Amino acid sequence: MSFGISKQFQFSASHRLDGLDRDHQCARLHGHNYTVELTLSAGPDELSKVGFVRDYGDLKEFSRWLDDELDHRHLNDVIPFNPTAENLCRWIFEQWTTRYPELSAVRVSETVKTWAEYRP
Repeated sequence: MSFGISKQFQFSASHRLDGLDRDHQCARLHGHNYTVELTLSAGPDELSKVGFVRDYGDLKEFSRWLDDELDHRHLNDVIPFNPTAENLCRWIFEQWTTRYPELSAVRVSETVKTWAEYRP
C-alpha cells in the first residue's frame, strides 16, 4: 500500500525539435503552454506526523524554479538536449529528486490532449 499526491504547474515556452524532417511541424520554432505534474509517493510508515506524503506548500520552491528557469524562455537555449516532452520529464525528475525524495513521477503536457511521463 502506498499514498500519492500530485500537483500541476504551468509555464509557457518555445522550442524546436532537432532530428525531424524539415517540413515536420515540430522542426519549426513553435511554443506551448506547458503543464508539469509532479507525483510524490510514500508508504504508510513514511507519512509525516500530520499524515502528509509532503505538504503541498513545500512545492512552492518548484513553482518558483519553473518561473525563473523555463517560463517564457526558448527551451533549446536553456536545456542541453532535444527538448521533447519525454526528455523534459526525465530532466525535471533528475533536477528535483534530491530535493523531493518522495518524487515518483513527472508528467509534461504540451497540449490538453497529450502527456509524456517519466517514472523510474
